[in-house]
Amino acid sequence: MSEEKTLRKVIITAAITGAGPTPTMSPYLPVTPQQIVEDAVKAYEAGAAIAHVHARNPENGEPSADLNLFREIGTEIKRRTEDMIICITTGGAGNKDERIAVVPEFKPELATLNCGALSGTMEHMYPKIKDKLKYDWEHEHIARDYFIFENTFEMMKKFSLTDRENNTKPEIEIWDSGQISNVAWLLEHEYLDRPLHLQYVMGALSGMPAAPETLSFIHELTRKNLGDFTWSVAAVGKDQLRMAAVTLVMGGHVRVGMEDSLFCGYGRLARSSAEQVERVVKMAEQLSIEPATPSEAREIIGLKGVDQVNF
Repeated sequence: MSEEKTLRKVIITAAITGAGPTPTMSPYLPVTPQQIVEDAVKAYEAGAAIAHVHARNPENGEPSADLNLFREIGTEIKRRTEDMIICITTGGAGNKDERIAVVPEFKPELATLNCGALSGTMEHMYPKIKDKLKYDWEHEHIARDYFIFENTFEMMKKFSLTDRENNTKPEIEIWDSGQISNVAWLLEHEYLDRPLHLQYVMGALSGMPAAPETLSFIHELTRKNLGDFTWSVAAVGKDQLRMAAVTLVMGGHVRVGMEDSLFCGYGRLARSSAEQVERVVKMAEQLSIEPATPSEAREIIGLKGVDQVNF
């Protein structure tokens, strides 16, 4: 039997630090711009084509909307990797105007577009770690039970149009099944352009469960309502790698990283996002799937190119 000439490609995204985990939860969580850049570069070398980035206050690790921090992170990742795709969050720290400010400022190739609100809390963790917390801000961040991740239709419309104006591809974040209807509404009213690229975010407390049957359902629902699209899966917490394996089998792309899980396998803290990327690469190899290079990922998703960003 002749060797297969063309292997399937999987786009691996490394979500480096996020806005959920806190420094007390892991000594390995990247906090400073230098640490975030270093983790992204290691993930790139391990096989990630995309770095999904948030910024944090380098003094205490608190999530930040500071554009200067984002510029330092983006510029250094670009300099050190030359071609890694940088997906900048519009769902992190700050109010709605601060969240979208990264798109006109940096004109990234890819930016998140969250298509629905949800509530969340980590208060169940607070009694276990409250005496260990390093920084004052962590107390409220973990103990709060009133947090709403705000993504109104006003915001979705504004963020979509801002992406279009800056030739930035929206990575459409889907946290629960009803949000597919929001995407269909945005398409119908011409706030979104095809081809679509979706990220299913699974396992958040008030979002869809991180389970194979859920992914099968949401994928079929999306097909019926939106037609063709490319897609990736990010699973929050302990099911990150398990859902990565399911996603590979189903033909999707994969996001891992310390934003989504601080562990690399059950019970062991990840030393870097690159460790999680390495696990996905090994899984893929067993299925005759190759990690996509950044240039291949650009072609698959439809991105403008690293030479057209403003950092």
